[in-house]
Amino acid sequence: METLSPQLLATLEKDHEQNMLWMEESNAGVLVHSSEPPQGYTVPWHHHRRTQLLCVFAGVVLILTTRGRWMVPPGHALFIPAGLEHSVEMLSDVSMKSVYVTPRDTTLSDEAPRVVEVTDLARSLLLEAIRLREAPIGNRKAELVLSLLIEEISTLEERPLGLPFPSDRRLVALCRDYLANPTPNARLDNWAEKLAMSRRTFTRQFRKETGISFTTWRQQASVFACLPQLAEGQPVTNVALEAGYESVAAFTTMFRRMLGTSPRTYMVNRWSFDRQ
Repeated sequence: METLSPQLLATLEKDHEQNMLWMEESNAGVLVHSSEPPQGYTVPWHHHRRTQLLCVFAGVVLILTTRGRWMVPPGHALFIPAGLEHSVEMLSDVSMKSVYVTPRDTTLSDEAPRVVEVTDLARSLLLEAIRLREAPIGNRKAELVLSLLIEEISTLEERPLGLPFPSDRRLVALCRDYLANPTPNARLDNWAEKLAMSRRTFTRQFRKETGISFTTWRQQASVFACLPQLAEGQPVTNVALEAGYESVAAFTTMFRRMLGTSPRTYMVNRWSFDRQ
Protein backbone atom coordinates (compact mmCIF):
# COMPACT_ATOMS: atom_id res chain seq x y z
CA MET A 1 0.00 0.00 0.00
CA GLU A 2 1.27 3.46 -0.90
CA THR A 3 2.43 5.76 1.91
CA LEU A 4 1.17 9.28 1.42
CA SER A 5 3.28 12.29 2.37
CA PRO A 6 1.99 14.43 5.26
CA GLN A 7 1.56 17.36 2.86
CA LEU A 8 -0.55 15.36 0.40
CA LEU A 9 -2.60 13.82 3.20
CA ALA A 10 -3.30 17.27 4.65
CA THR A 11 -4.43 18.51 1.23
CA LEU A 12 -6.74 15.54 0.73
CA GLU A 13 -8.28 15.94 4.18
CA LYS A 14 -8.83 19.67 3.58
CA ASP A 15 -10.53 18.92 0.25
CA HIS A 16 -12.80 16.41 2.00
CA GLU A 17 -13.74 18.89 4.70
CA GLN A 18 -14.51 21.59 2.11
CA ASN A 19 -16.63 19.17 0.10
CA MET A 20 -18.61 18.17 3.20
CA LEU A 21 -19.18 21.83 4.07
CA TRP A 22 -20.30 22.61 0.50
CA MET A 23 -22.84 19.78 0.57
CA GLU A 24 -24.24 20.69 3.97
CA GLU A 25 -24.67 24.36 3.06
CA SER A 26 -26.31 23.68 -0.31
CA ASN A 27 -30.09 23.60 -0.61
CA ALA A 28 -30.00 21.95 -4.05
CA GLY A 29 -32.01 18.77 -4.44
CA VAL A 30 -29.26 17.09 -6.47
CA LEU A 31 -25.50 17.64 -6.25
CA VAL A 32 -22.63 16.12 -8.25
CA HIS A 33 -18.97 15.89 -7.36
CA SER A 34 -15.76 14.60 -8.95
CA SER A 35 -12.46 13.56 -7.32
CA GLU A 36 -9.29 11.62 -8.12
CA PRO A 37 -7.75 10.43 -4.84
CA PRO A 38 -4.49 8.43 -4.91
CA GLN A 39 -3.86 4.86 -3.82
CA GLY A 40 -3.46 4.59 -0.07
CA TYR A 41 -5.86 7.37 0.85
CA THR A 42 -8.85 6.59 3.04
CA VAL A 43 -11.72 9.05 3.34
CA PRO A 44 -12.44 9.20 7.09
CA TRP A 45 -15.71 7.98 8.58
CA HIS A 46 -18.56 10.38 7.85
CA HIS A 47 -22.17 10.54 6.70
CA HIS A 48 -24.37 12.72 4.49
CA ARG A 49 -27.91 14.00 4.81
CA ARG A 50 -28.39 12.97 1.18
CA THR A 51 -28.37 9.57 -0.49
CA GLN A 52 -25.07 9.14 -2.35
CA LEU A 53 -24.34 7.23 -5.54
CA LEU A 54 -20.56 6.78 -5.57
CA CYS A 55 -19.49 5.85 -9.10
CA VAL A 56 -15.99 4.52 -9.84
CA PHE A 57 -14.60 5.53 -13.25
CA ALA A 58 -11.07 4.18 -12.74
CA GLY A 59 -9.34 2.17 -10.04
CA VAL A 60 -10.92 0.12 -7.25
CA VAL A 61 -12.32 1.31 -3.92
CA LEU A 62 -13.34 -0.49 -0.75
CA ILE A 63 -16.25 1.17 1.02
CA LEU A 64 -16.67 0.36 4.69
CA THR A 65 -19.99 0.93 6.42
CA THR A 66 -21.64 -0.13 9.65
CA ARG A 67 -23.67 -2.59 7.52
CA GLY A 68 -20.83 -4.28 5.66
CA ARG A 69 -18.04 -3.73 3.14
CA TRP A 70 -18.36 -3.27 -0.58
CA MET A 71 -15.62 -3.39 -3.18
CA VAL A 72 -16.48 -1.27 -6.20
CA PRO A 73 -14.60 -1.67 -9.52
CA PRO A 74 -14.71 0.65 -12.55
CA GLY A 75 -18.08 0.87 -14.25
CA HIS A 76 -19.93 0.23 -10.98
CA ALA A 77 -21.33 2.38 -8.20
CA LEU A 78 -22.56 2.04 -4.62
CA PHE A 79 -25.79 3.50 -3.28
CA ILE A 80 -25.07 4.84 0.23
CA PRO A 81 -28.25 5.68 2.19
CA ALA A 82 -28.56 9.08 3.83
CA GLY A 83 -27.20 9.11 7.36
CA LEU A 84 -25.13 5.92 7.02
CA GLU A 85 -21.63 6.18 8.47
CA HIS A 86 -19.00 5.08 5.95
CA SER A 87 -15.40 5.48 4.84
CA VAL A 88 -13.77 4.94 1.45
CA GLU A 89 -10.40 3.23 0.99
CA MET A 90 -8.50 3.64 -2.29
CA LEU A 91 -6.99 0.30 -3.32
CA SER A 92 -5.41 1.98 -6.35
CA ASP A 93 -5.34 5.45 -7.89
CA VAL A 94 -9.01 6.29 -8.33
CA SER A 95 -11.25 8.50 -10.42
CA MET A 96 -14.74 8.68 -8.97
CA LYS A 97 -17.87 10.77 -9.40
CA SER A 98 -20.77 11.07 -6.97
CA VAL A 99 -24.41 12.06 -7.13
CA TYR A 100 -26.07 13.28 -3.92
CA VAL A 101 -29.87 13.27 -3.75
CA THR A 102 -32.10 14.54 -0.96
CA PRO A 103 -34.03 11.76 0.84
CA ARG A 104 -37.36 13.26 -0.25
CA ASP A 105 -36.68 11.75 -3.68
CA THR A 106 -38.18 8.35 -2.85
CA THR A 107 -36.83 6.88 -6.10
CA LEU A 108 -33.33 6.77 -4.59
CA SER A 109 -34.14 6.44 -0.90
CA ASP A 110 -32.39 3.11 -0.41
CA GLU A 111 -32.51 1.62 3.06
CA ALA A 112 -29.39 -0.50 2.54
CA PRO A 113 -26.21 -0.09 0.45
CA ARG A 114 -26.14 -1.89 -2.89
CA VAL A 115 -23.69 -2.06 -5.79
CA VAL A 116 -25.04 -1.36 -9.27
CA GLU A 117 -23.59 -1.53 -12.77
CA VAL A 118 -23.39 1.90 -14.43
CA THR A 119 -24.78 2.18 -17.96
CA ASP A 120 -23.14 4.21 -20.72
CA LEU A 121 -26.06 6.63 -20.55
CA ALA A 122 -25.70 7.15 -16.80
CA ARG A 123 -21.96 7.66 -17.24
CA SER A 124 -22.42 10.26 -19.99
CA LEU A 125 -25.14 12.10 -18.06
CA LEU A 126 -23.02 12.21 -14.92
CA LEU A 127 -20.06 13.64 -16.82
CA GLU A 128 -22.31 16.26 -18.41
CA ALA A 129 -23.87 17.11 -15.05
CA ILE A 130 -20.40 17.70 -13.61
CA ARG A 131 -19.49 19.88 -16.61
CA LEU A 132 -22.65 21.95 -16.02
CA ARG A 133 -22.16 22.11 -12.26
CA GLU A 134 -21.46 25.88 -12.32
CA ALA A 135 -24.40 26.68 -14.61
CA PRO A 136 -26.73 29.45 -13.34
CA ILE A 137 -29.74 28.42 -11.24
CA GLY A 138 -32.63 27.65 -13.56
CA ASN A 139 -30.42 26.65 -16.49
CA ARG A 140 -32.75 24.51 -18.62
CA LYS A 141 -30.10 22.13 -19.93
CA ALA A 142 -28.63 21.48 -16.48
CA GLU A 143 -32.09 20.76 -15.07
CA LEU A 144 -32.91 18.33 -17.88
CA VAL A 145 -29.58 16.52 -17.53
CA LEU A 146 -30.03 16.07 -13.77
CA SER A 147 -33.62 14.94 -14.21
CA LEU A 148 -32.68 12.31 -16.78
CA LEU A 149 -29.67 11.26 -14.68
CA ILE A 150 -31.89 10.55 -11.66
CA GLU A 151 -34.31 8.64 -13.86
CA GLU A 152 -31.51 6.52 -15.35
CA ILE A 153 -29.70 5.63 -12.14
CA SER A 154 -32.97 4.56 -10.51
CA THR A 155 -33.04 1.64 -12.98
CA LEU A 156 -29.40 0.51 -12.70
CA GLU A 157 -28.92 -3.25 -12.27
CA GLU A 158 -27.67 -4.50 -8.92
CA ARG A 159 -24.46 -6.57 -8.70
CA PRO A 160 -23.54 -8.84 -5.75
CA LEU A 161 -20.28 -7.14 -4.85
CA GLY A 162 -20.84 -6.91 -1.13
CA LEU A 163 -18.29 -8.99 0.74
CA PRO A 164 -19.49 -9.80 4.27
CA PHE A 165 -16.95 -9.19 6.99
CA PRO A 166 -17.06 -10.62 10.52
CA SER A 167 -17.21 -8.39 13.57
CA ASP A 168 -14.68 -10.42 15.58
CA ARG A 169 -11.38 -8.51 15.42
CA ARG A 170 -9.30 -11.67 15.04
CA LEU A 171 -11.37 -12.85 12.10
CA VAL A 172 -11.32 -9.36 10.58
CA ALA A 173 -7.52 -9.40 10.67
CA LEU A 174 -7.36 -12.76 8.88
CA CYS A 175 -9.90 -11.64 6.27
CA ARG A 176 -8.05 -8.39 5.57
CA ASP A 177 -4.73 -10.23 5.29
CA TYR A 178 -6.29 -12.59 2.77
CA LEU A 179 -7.66 -9.73 0.67
CA ALA A 180 -4.21 -8.14 0.65
CA ASN A 181 -2.52 -11.40 -0.31
CA PRO A 182 -4.86 -14.14 -1.58
CA THR A 183 -3.15 -17.50 -1.59
CA PRO A 184 -4.14 -21.06 -2.54
CA ASN A 185 -2.64 -22.16 0.79
CA ALA A 186 -5.41 -20.48 2.79
CA ARG A 187 -7.23 -23.41 4.37
CA LEU A 188 -9.98 -23.57 6.95
CA ASP A 189 -7.82 -25.69 9.26
CA ASN A 190 -5.02 -23.12 9.10
CA TRP A 191 -7.32 -20.27 10.07
CA ALA A 192 -8.87 -22.32 12.86
CA GLU A 193 -5.43 -23.13 14.22
CA LYS A 194 -4.40 -19.46 14.21
CA LEU A 195 -7.42 -18.68 16.37
CA ALA A 196 -6.92 -21.72 18.60
CA MET A 197 -10.29 -23.14 17.57
CA SER A 198 -11.38 -26.56 16.53
CA ARG A 199 -12.45 -27.01 12.91
CA ARG A 200 -16.08 -27.37 13.94
CA THR A 201 -16.06 -24.31 16.21
CA PHE A 202 -14.37 -22.16 13.58
CA THR A 203 -16.81 -23.29 10.87
CA ARG A 204 -19.78 -22.45 13.05
CA GLN A 205 -18.32 -19.11 14.19
CA PHE A 206 -17.37 -18.00 10.69
CA ARG A 207 -20.83 -18.70 9.30
CA LYS A 208 -22.43 -16.95 12.27
CA GLU A 209 -20.27 -13.87 11.70
CA THR A 210 -20.57 -13.65 7.90
CA GLY A 211 -23.69 -15.56 6.97
CA ILE A 212 -21.80 -17.77 4.49
CA SER A 213 -19.34 -20.66 4.63
CA PHE A 214 -15.58 -20.16 4.75
CA THR A 215 -15.19 -21.74 1.30
CA THR A 216 -17.79 -19.44 -0.28
CA TRP A 217 -16.27 -16.39 1.39
CA ARG A 218 -12.79 -17.32 0.20
CA GLN A 219 -14.00 -17.77 -3.39
CA GLN A 220 -15.73 -14.42 -3.39
CA ALA A 221 -12.85 -12.72 -1.61
CA SER A 222 -10.36 -14.03 -4.16
CA VAL A 223 -12.37 -12.38 -6.95
CA PHE A 224 -12.51 -9.13 -4.97
CA ALA A 225 -8.78 -9.25 -4.34
CA CYS A 226 -8.15 -9.73 -8.07
CA LEU A 227 -10.04 -6.61 -9.16
CA PRO A 228 -7.13 -4.18 -8.56
CA GLN A 229 -4.77 -6.44 -10.57
CA LEU A 230 -7.25 -6.76 -13.42
CA ALA A 231 -7.81 -3.00 -13.30
CA GLU A 232 -4.06 -2.61 -13.81
CA GLY A 233 -4.23 -4.84 -16.91
CA GLN A 234 -2.52 -7.96 -15.56
CA PRO A 235 -3.14 -11.17 -17.57
CA VAL A 236 -6.24 -13.09 -16.49
CA THR A 237 -4.36 -16.40 -16.37
CA ASN A 238 -1.72 -15.06 -13.98
CA VAL A 239 -4.31 -13.40 -11.75
CA ALA A 240 -6.48 -16.53 -11.57
CA LEU A 241 -3.65 -18.91 -10.70
CA GLU A 242 -2.08 -16.57 -8.15
CA ALA A 243 -5.49 -16.28 -6.46
CA GLY A 244 -5.54 -20.03 -5.92
CA TYR A 245 -7.96 -21.15 -8.63
CA GLU A 246 -7.07 -24.47 -10.23
CA SER A 247 -8.01 -23.22 -13.67
CA VAL A 248 -8.91 -20.04 -15.52
CA ALA A 249 -12.32 -21.59 -16.25
CA ALA A 250 -13.12 -21.93 -12.54
CA PHE A 251 -12.06 -18.35 -11.92
CA THR A 252 -14.11 -17.13 -14.89
CA THR A 253 -17.21 -18.94 -13.61
CA MET A 254 -17.03 -17.26 -10.20
CA PHE A 255 -16.15 -13.90 -11.77
CA ARG A 256 -19.12 -14.08 -14.13
CA ARG A 257 -21.42 -15.03 -11.25
CA MET A 258 -20.40 -11.95 -9.31
CA LEU A 259 -19.93 -9.32 -12.02
CA GLY A 260 -22.15 -10.67 -14.78
CA THR A 261 -19.34 -10.83 -17.32
CA SER A 262 -16.03 -12.59 -17.99
CA PRO A 263 -12.72 -11.16 -16.73
CA ARG A 264 -11.56 -10.37 -20.26
CA THR A 265 -14.82 -8.62 -21.15
CA TYR A 266 -14.62 -6.74 -17.88
CA MET A 267 -11.14 -5.50 -18.77
CA VAL A 268 -12.24 -4.37 -22.24
CA ASN A 269 -15.27 -2.56 -20.81
CA ARG A 270 -13.11 -0.96 -18.16
CA TRP A 271 -10.92 0.70 -20.74
CA SER A 272 -14.02 1.92 -22.53
CA PHE A 273 -15.55 3.23 -19.31
CA ASP A 274 -12.35 5.05 -18.33
CA ARG A 275 -12.49 7.30 -21.38
CA GLN A 276 -13.56 10.74 -20.28
